[in-house]
Amino acid sequence: MGIYVEIRIRGTIAELVRRTQTPDLHARWDLRFTDIEYLPRPDEDEPQRFLYATRIGFGLAVRGTGETVGRHDADTGEQTSALKFYSDDAHSLIRQGAGYWRYVPTDDGVLFITYYDYRVRFGVLGRAFDALVFRPLLGWATAWSFDRLRLWIEKGIDPALSLQRSLTHAIARAGLACVWLYQGIVPKLLAAHVDELALIQEAGISDRLASLALQALGWSEVFFGIAMLCCFRQRWHFVLTLLLVGLATADVALNSPRFLSAAFNPVSLNVLMATLALIGWNASRDLPSPNRCRRTPAKRGVSRKGAEDAKEVTEKKCTSNP
Repeated sequence: MGIYVEIRIRGTIAELVRRTQTPDLHARWDLRFTDIEYLPRPDEDEPQRFLYATRIGFGLAVRGTGETVGRHDADTGEQTSALKFYSDDAHSLIRQGAGYWRYVPTDDGVLFITYYDYRVRFGVLGRAFDALVFRPLLGWATAWSFDRLRLWIEKGIDPALSLQRSLTHAIARAGLACVWLYQGIVPKLLAAHVDELALIQEAGISDRLASLALQALGWSEVFFGIAMLCCFRQRWHFVLTLLLVGLATADVALNSPRFLSAAFNPVSLNVLMATLALIGWNASRDLPSPNRCRRTPAKRGVSRKGAEDAKEVTEKKCTSNP
């Protein structure tokens, strides 16, 4: 199945076309490409040829060639851009493909739609890797990039800033989740450390119930760490972390002050967790999300028509070698 992504952007078609079909601007928001270069076109009636590259790390880059041709419907104001692409690069999983961009004016902006499909190399292994890993990842990257473009047009958030915020948010969230999981699993559930038991007992819990309270606290921290990873778009985890580490620090200071001077003490841990929570909460504003995109065409309307036209163009262009 081909990759379909649709998003509604509050802007003009002219601005959307400019930022999607100007090579330097396109490469700024599209996670799939790092370099796009238009080749000279002697005749305006000929398709626009272009070169593209995607850096994959370790000094390697996947390179390919493509061509695109546009169409404008004066009656409806819609614009379309059909393209085909291919790569002779031995590092490229994609051998050749084709797709479609569609710009549909609406009452509150533009419906931006893409549909594309491709063929892969490396035989059965290549097809299996594509189906299980590469194609889902490519679809996610397309949708994430479309929403990054939306934020750039609607809110003026530079694509580089969106990427920086997303990475900062992901690192802060993952770091906090690891701390919650470790603190719940290792010293409480697995080891039942004497210091953990002492903190609970000195807080007023009887010796008979201390072990049960420690188990309950450990499982609570494990579930909270899992929730931070599963509910990736939620911001309340950061606020609750600030509240909990503040209460935990106050409890230690009041009931077990001797732990404040220990080699690995709660103050240093809780300050670092609070700092990560503040960083994550601040970075989580206006982040790109693939969930804001439609990933399957609607049963009716321009979404379905765009997908059908795209599929027709794709199949036609993929039937012969470039």
